Amino acid sequence: MATSSSSSLFPCYLAVPLLVLLYSSSRCSGSSCCQSIISFGDSIADTGNLVLSPGGGANHASRFPYGETYFGRPTGRFSDGRIIIDFVAEAMGLPFVPPFLGGPDGGADGFRRGVNFAVAGATALDNGFFREKGLDVDWTNCSLSVQLDWFKQLLPSLCTPGSECTDILGRSLFLVGEIGGNDYNYLFMNGGMLDEIRSSVPKVINTIVSTVTELISLGARTLVVPGNFPIGCVPMYLKKFQSASVDDYDLRTGCIKWLNEFSEYHNSMLLKELDRLRQQHPYATIIYADYYKAALSIYRSPSSFGINVTLRACCGSGDGPYNNNVVISCGSKTSNLCDDPSRYVSWDGIHLTEAAYRAIANMLLNDGSSLSLLFKFCMFSNRAQVEQ
Repeated sequence: MATSSSSSLFPCYLAVPLLVLLYSSSRCSGSSCCQSIISFGDSIADTGNLVLSPGGGANHASRFPYGETYFGRPTGRFSDGRIIIDFVAEAMGLPFVPPFLGGPDGGADGFRRGVNFAVAGATALDNGFFREKGLDVDWTNCSLSVQLDWFKQLLPSLCTPGSECTDILGRSLFLVGEIGGNDYNYLFMNGGMLDEIRSSVPKVINTIVSTVTELISLGARTLVVPGNFPIGCVPMYLKKFQSASVDDYDLRTGCIKWLNEFSEYHNSMLLKELDRLRQQHPYATIIYADYYKAALSIYRSPSSFGINVTLRACCGSGDGPYNNNVVISCGSKTSNLCDDPSRYVSWDGIHLTEAAYRAIANMLLNDGSSLSLLFKFCMFSNRAQVEQ
């Protein structure tokens, strides 16, 4: 297995006084920064739950070439290597976040350094919403409410009610998403009309906000809520909505403009609701992670990140410029694989390569935002503890 230094990936530019100031205002309580990561979401954050679920072992993410770049084997991550949550854990000096369905490593205390409830294919909305529209998504019955229930079931084994839970949850980073992308994927890919899909956005946002609110009521004090990606740059969408009209495309990136505008609509509504939550819960730190802006930076200037293929999947199948066929997935016998995933943005036509996820994580953790300040403080704090 390859190794890397998180300090080389995330250089600490801040002076010690500023880090101390950040520490004094950080909502992660205790003698140091956040000591664990508790994650919810879909395949963007899944570290193995889907392949560990009943029947999940047959999923293509359980087969080579998934995981080839870093782990040398499939781990249930939907990429060739590490994903954003892995780089976040490295930046905080924490171990990779284990999947909930894998059980705790080393007994009941095994999840005290982190636990991941994210499941590939998961939606924000419950399955009933899709059944009403005639869509069958029961193959992944792990919506955000299901994941929240898992967390509440696990909570008694993490801490005893009262001061211990206050301390443990107060020193945990809650990563809520990205979630909602699959809600839109299922609707778009099954012939949903744009106006109808837009009407579902408030429902998705309300579910995310309700989950964040309940986590705060349970004791969460530091929460990161990512927005949606620019789906107009995703090969699966580019293939599905391929157009003869030049006006449909961003001439600089080749992405479909109206699809990216949809992602912007979701993100703007999420931002508005998170602002409202901050007013209601001033004792909690609620941070928006701008996945859209970070990803779009890669599509606009790929060479700046050592990437030269933006819209074609590294691993996939199909004629045309996108190398995507939803019937023949990456890992199938007839799929093809590029020579160097680090030169690509898209791994399998839906998810990104480790190189792209690393670039996104680097931007999020070094852009001067509240998120980057938090992680830089963690690096300083953890390094100081090691040197003591």
